[in-house]
Amino acid sequence: MPRPPKARAAILDAYRDLLVSDGERAATMDAVAAAAGVSKGGLLYHFRSKDALAEGLLGRLAEAAAEDRERMASAAEGPSRYFVRTSVSTGSDLDLLFVATVRLAQAGHAGALAALEELDAAWLEIIRREVPDPDASAAIMLVGEGLYHYSTLAGGWPEAAFGTSLEGLLAVVDRLRGA
Repeated sequence: MPRPPKARAAILDAYRDLLVSDGERAATMDAVAAAAGVSKGGLLYHFRSKDALAEGLLGRLAEAAAEDRERMASAAEGPSRYFVRTSVSTGSDLDLLFVATVRLAQAGHAGALAALEELDAAWLEIIRREVPDPDASAAIMLVGEGLYHYSTLAGGWPEAAFGTSLEGLLAVVDRLRGA
């Protein structure tokens, strides 16, 4: 009898959470099984290796990112504003999958690095449809990336440290868009 899909999702959630909280080395098969509340045999039924776990995680990232790109491309405020406005870490599934993938990439996982590069290229492509100037679109992308970086480190955008708010950054995005 096949295992329920809930077990597979719980295993991937546990793997993601271990990567985020403790890093790639701590996310052993035993630790993932324990965190997911399944036996090691149950884990191996769904994922035969750590590489298979990583591929499952990268598949979830790809799905979540595709949904985000759809929202970005159709955002009434425009893709550039959407990208920067949503570049604050909120602990969403996409955020957690992104951080877990970064942890894998930092450990040398080639598939994770490729997934991150594809994600950035796809976001930049959507921004460039709105803002064809390559320097302006790159600047918008980097504003979002910097905002995300600082929000993950400090638990939020440190307005006082930079002397600007998210609204101030969005005004800069508007200028770069020519709006």
